[in-house]
Amino acid sequence: MDTNRRSFLRSGFLATAGLLSGKALTAAQQHTMQHHHPGAPEQKPAEVPIGPPGDLGVGVLPVETPDLPKLPWQMDGGVKVFHLVAEPVEQEFLPGRRFNVWGYNGSVPGLTIEANQGDRVRIVLDNHLPEPTAIHWHGLEIPIEMDGGPGISQDLVEPGGRYVYEFTVHQAGTFFYHSHLPMQEMLGQIGLFILHPREAFKPRVDRDFAVVWQEWAVLPSNSVPNSMSMEFNWLTINGKSGPACTPLLVRQGERVRIRMVNLGMDHHPIHLHGNTFFVTGTEAGRVPESAWRPENTVLLGVAQARDIEFNAKYAGDWMLHCHLPHHMMNHMASMVGPLTHTGEGMHSSKGMKEGMGIMQRGGALAEENGPSLGRGMGHVGDYEKVEMNHAGGEHAGHGAHIAQEMKSMPGMQHERAKSVPGYPQDMFMTMDEDVAKPETYGLREGWTGAMMGMMTLVRVLPPELYEKIRSLQAQARSKQS
Repeated sequence: MDTNRRSFLRSGFLATAGLLSGKALTAAQQHTMQHHHPGAPEQKPAEVPIGPPGDLGVGVLPVETPDLPKLPWQMDGGVKVFHLVAEPVEQEFLPGRRFNVWGYNGSVPGLTIEANQGDRVRIVLDNHLPEPTAIHWHGLEIPIEMDGGPGISQDLVEPGGRYVYEFTVHQAGTFFYHSHLPMQEMLGQIGLFILHPREAFKPRVDRDFAVVWQEWAVLPSNSVPNSMSMEFNWLTINGKSGPACTPLLVRQGERVRIRMVNLGMDHHPIHLHGNTFFVTGTEAGRVPESAWRPENTVLLGVAQARDIEFNAKYAGDWMLHCHLPHHMMNHMASMVGPLTHTGEGMHSSKGMKEGMGIMQRGGALAEENGPSLGRGMGHVGDYEKVEMNHAGGEHAGHGAHIAQEMKSMPGMQHERAKSVPGYPQDMFMTMDEDVAKPETYGLREGWTGAMMGMMTLVRVLPPELYEKIRSLQAQARSKQS
């Protein structure tokens, strides 16, 4: 390498989209782009020009990602150039419920990368996080220096730094990208990477959707998920919790593909109402047709992708959801109300003073003055009541509020309610107007009451209703532009 070339590399401008060659960068070149030459003045990395996503080609059916934008790209000498920014994001799971998470380009999940089998792609990563990061291209067979394993195949990208990934994609199917630092994964850093085949898979589909399933643990009065938790109380599809998830719209009679990706701590049994489907793809690509079998529930494991396909023969608003019961709820908070006690052993629902054995009243040897596992800040739990944890006594705070709301809902004032152990269990709270959009037009009144957590709808629509909703979508887009 001559002196002029070396100086050019050290300037940092090689990281711009218009100047990179089609060859994969060496580790030394990547390192040079991330670090200024000793003694050189501080420079901001050059901006990558961003244009429209462009046409994927004749005969390619673009994937639809409800609630999730796509990442634009530009052509540069035969290379598709994408620009990813790892950064903190404020994400609204439900109307009025905003959380501080980490994603890419202002989105959680990150914006969808869409390309064709055989493309040469270049992804320019800028790190706007407060800590180092790196990106792994999950399922892709690419050179080791592009794999994104920090410390293994590359140095970490420091805050304010830039890294350029470039490779040729020879596979086709549903893949994804994510940070390879586990706590960053748990804070939301994942995105879809869809690769279309040179020739469309057979049988061809009319609709092609993709969704990412994520889970979050958010403690009361917090906006930052607890990335170390093993229990989750917010569940999302493409960054939205039901009923805020935008339904998947299908014209009756069409063939449908739904691509699903899971990156969390739990496996999810995904169930589709009213339709039998076949699993036609995984995170490794297309499954041979001889291995397809009919299903209506598929286990979507951690770090897996599953493509399902079916013929939408039956009109209706069909639920698509994780079938774990706790994943069909939002904002679960365990132990907000009283606990039960068997009459033996240590109590576990008392306040801090009681938990420390500080006497408040009664005899020194009385049971109520024995040791306990305190869980409050001065309020004593009503631990002998035979009620579940949504309900609460007069000191149960939020639990009492929830219980009151539930008991005031239609159908919840049954005369035997107070005498039935375990009451109340489920709540049916509607918010139709809060999440109304063109895609929800024509849904039954009260539809939102049973659509929480990892739940969305596949709406198989008769032609007239399908065209009506498409017209409403067009009107909404024109108002936004």
